[in-house]
This record gives sequence, structure tokens and C-alpha cells, in this order.
Amino acid sequence: MIWRWLVNSLAVAAATYLVAGITVTAPDTTGIVLTVALVALLLGAVNTIVKPILGTLTGCLVVLTFGLFLLVINALMLMLTSWLAGLVGLGWHVDGFGPAFWGALVISIVSFLLGASPWRRERA
Repeated sequence: MIWRWLVNSLAVAAATYLVAGITVTAPDTTGIVLTVALVALLLGAVNTIVKPILGTLTGCLVVLTFGLFLLVINALMLMLTSWLAGLVGLGWHVDGFGPAFWGALVISIVSFLLGASPWRRERA
């Protein structure tokens, strides 16, 4: 679970750094790291609670688009995370659907690459 959180934190940091329109506001490096880590935790909670419901409701669209609609769902989850981060006072914001779409794509790719890394140990 800690490994997954670390991977998500690095993926959120990559999206924040690479995608124009995703911003973090913190006074120093420690604040940025803490903000990104908390946003990753919040994104994990949103993906655990809301994403399955939305996936069930839009299952036909996902099938009809051969899974490409999942990118839209991921962007919506990122926008919801941005909104919730604003509610709890975290200095992390996504400016709109475009940055959310590209940010979700970056997060998905980075999470996949780091999640499949040889450093991850499987339990027997």
C-alpha cells in the first residue's frame, strides 16, 4: 500500500511538472512535496470511491469506445480531486478539462511504468 502511494505521488508530481494548467502553490520544497503526497492520497480515495460508480454508469460508453472513454473518466476524477483539494485547503489546482485529460494520461503512464518496475516485490 505504501508503494502504491509513493508511485501515485510520483505520478502526480510528474503531471504537475509536465502539464501546463496543473499547479501547486506552496512556500517551499517541503510544502510542495507534502501537498503532492496529500493530493495523491486524495486521488487514491476518489479513485476507490467514485470511479467504480462512474465506471458502472458509463460502462456502455467504455465498451463502445473500446476503453478510450476511461481517459475521460480519469480526467473527471482528476478534476474532482482538484475541487476537493481546494475545499480542504491544499494548494493544488487543475485549470480545466484539457489539463485534466493530459494530466490523467501522464499519471496513468507514470503509474503503469513505476508499478511494473522490477523494484516492486510481489508477496508469495
